[in-house]
Amino acid sequence: MDQEKRNQKSIDPASLEMLSRAEEAGLETAWERYDKQEPQCGFGLLGLCCRNCNMGPCRIDPFGGEPAKGVCGADADTIVARNLLRAIAAGAAAHSDHGRDVVETLLHASTGQAPDYQIKDRDKLMALATELNIETAERSDQEIAAEVASTALDEFGTRKGTLAFLNRAPAPRREVWSKFGIVPRGIDREIVETMHRTHMGVDTDYVNLILHGLRTALSDGWGGSMWATELSDVLFGTPQPIEGVSNLGVLKEDEVNIIVHGHEPTLSEMIVEAARDPELLELARSKGAKRINICGMCCTGNELLMRHEVPVAGNFLQQELAIITGAVEAMVVDVQCIMPSLTGLAGCYHTEIISTSPKARFPGARHIPFEEQNALKIAKEIVKLAVENYPRRNPDRVFIPEEKMEFLAGFSVEAILSALGGSLDPLLNAIKDGSIQGIVGLVGCNNPKITQDYGHITLTEELIKQDILVVETGCAAIASAKRGLLLPEAAQKAGPGLRAVCEALKIPPVLHMGSCVDISRILVVAAAVANALEVDISDLPLAGAAPEWMSEKAVSIGAYVIGSGIYTVLGTVPPVLGSKKVASLLTEGANEVVGAAFAVESDPQKAAGLIVEQINYKRSRLGLP
Repeated sequence: MDQEKRNQKSIDPASLEMLSRAEEAGLETAWERYDKQEPQCGFGLLGLCCRNCNMGPCRIDPFGGEPAKGVCGADADTIVARNLLRAIAAGAAAHSDHGRDVVETLLHASTGQAPDYQIKDRDKLMALATELNIETAERSDQEIAAEVASTALDEFGTRKGTLAFLNRAPAPRREVWSKFGIVPRGIDREIVETMHRTHMGVDTDYVNLILHGLRTALSDGWGGSMWATELSDVLFGTPQPIEGVSNLGVLKEDEVNIIVHGHEPTLSEMIVEAARDPELLELARSKGAKRINICGMCCTGNELLMRHEVPVAGNFLQQELAIITGAVEAMVVDVQCIMPSLTGLAGCYHTEIISTSPKARFPGARHIPFEEQNALKIAKEIVKLAVENYPRRNPDRVFIPEEKMEFLAGFSVEAILSALGGSLDPLLNAIKDGSIQGIVGLVGCNNPKITQDYGHITLTEELIKQDILVVETGCAAIASAKRGLLLPEAAQKAGPGLRAVCEALKIPPVLHMGSCVDISRILVVAAAVANALEVDISDLPLAGAAPEWMSEKAVSIGAYVIGSGIYTVLGTVPPVLGSKKVASLLTEGANEVVGAAFAVESDPQKAAGLIVEQINYKRSRLGLP
């Protein structure tokens, strides 16, 4: 492959170095597999194929010819809406099931069934109990935690009508949800109803289908994801600003390297603790390694970084490249965003792929079931296996890129308030006087359709130049970390107003708020600002963006963000263009329903222009300069 074509795959030097190594070794990565798929199925790209019953699969002619309907009579509008709705449900299920696991861990910890876990943030536990009207006087922390966890579990199949955290949203937003019948009634209920509605012969009205999609997504953003974030903070500590290091250069030639990859902090927290065990450290030294180096990948990396300063090896498209360094003794995986290709690639090296979740098995991986009841014991078993694998490393095949970058992470809602002196007033005043023109939540994955990190970095840099504060989660945050945008010195790249605010508060112009499930933190901040100004979220100079998104979780996130009243720009095209009516509803008609809509723009510089235009419009509506 010529250098010019390789450079189109990523803007990250470490990734480009490893892609060159992979090519030399004859190894295949996601980029090559993407090239082999071209041209991708045109019907699938437009959302015009249906496999929801065995009379099909059916496809619709995108040019208005035959077939114009599926065997059952479903037209393009119905098929596209159903497919989108099922994607929202899958994404909501993934994030909300993550939330359920965290809730159950807190419950088991509070009842003594999971003794290796403790409550790390008592203040947050008490604040949640007060919010939920749970009695705290003369009760132990364990009793209070058990009732909080039980209340949270009830939210998944609630019979009381609505979700507790909806009360955090401003009253005008709740009135919008009620008016259009999209108030989520229970997390699991909305997902189940999605599958029912999209079964053959049920809902065929594309508007009705999309409205239920918004309700399902809201049950994720204001339900499952929010519970995951809140109770992770209770169990593992609420993040505060902390220094970290990112990119493949965090791997060590003379240490046992263990990468923890996935999304569930219940496992990764124990791996970190196990790696500090004196006996295991001594075992590592006896095998010739200086120490045990735990690194994160994707959202597990964000979780560990925020609470333990664990370095982040990279974002989604770097998981294969990490193995190709030849320096990884074990990659420990749980759920979500884990490429099935890892086991085959690891077979070319000494790396052990260790799966741990009963929900996710990978042929070729070693499976060590993780149980909360024996969490630390199992974590030590996993770490020991990695340590004993160290002598099998082939030094001649080790190549670790030098690229790594320091950054500042851990800006939870509480941390932001602390930086502001305990009040939102400094932020509100900065928005009012124009020092900060607006706030953008920039989130999402990597996607080989777009040069890795280019969408994230270009859009972020364009926005901060315009005095727009950017808050980020997930793989987007890791991209900015690798680029140095999460350092206070990056304020030099910002406009004069934002730069002055950042220098005064000693913060970066781009704030790392956590993993992808922590987008709920962004909702909490948006709701708090709206409540303080006595307006709806849709009135605020806010926007969302996902320049390189690829997963169904991102579909759910985008839906609950616009459902919450926040204009959102997508960088890759969702499979909805096969229906002009559905596409129009999502990009225009949704404004009349929820006060926000999607835009699609693959050029991040043009996307920045759309966002600036939207923020200026919202500022003018509020009478702000």
